[in-house]
This record gives sequence, C-alpha cells and structure tokens, in this order.
Amino acid sequence: MEYHKKPDIIHVQQLLGHRNVLATQIYINLEQALFREANDEYHVKVAETVEEATKLIAVGYEYVSTMGDKQIYRKRK
Repeated sequence: MEYHKKPDIIHVQQLLGHRNVLATQIYINLEQALFREANDEYHVKVAETVEEATKLIAVGYEYVSTMGDKQIYRKRK
C-alpha cells in the first residue's frame, strides 16, 4: 500500500526493514497486481533481432511473448 502512495522501492524497503531489495520486490509485485487496472493500454513493438530487443528493453519495454522468430514487447502508455 505504501508503494502505491509513494512509488519509491528504497523508501518501502527501509519502511519494512528489509536488508535485500529483492524481498521488497515481492510486495511491489503484489501492489502492482492489486492496483493494475483491467483496461491498461500499452505501446506494442516487435523485435526481430537481438539488437532490436536490446533497444526496446533499454527504453522500458517488457518482454511478452515469442511468435515464430519475432519477440513481442510492451510498455504502458
């Protein structure tokens, strides 16, 4: 809930007293699942090469699926 109010993982980590940020990430994932809206909109891109995929990841796209030899990525609008 704290992350939903203030999206700062370090703040939440300190608040919960976690030594490792990976432990905090579990709670962040829960928050995202709880508050994710059903009508989320995404920008979608297709990568055909490793270089294209690397560029998409570098600008915030996340991997979704592979179809044939193409990889599908998305990023929230």
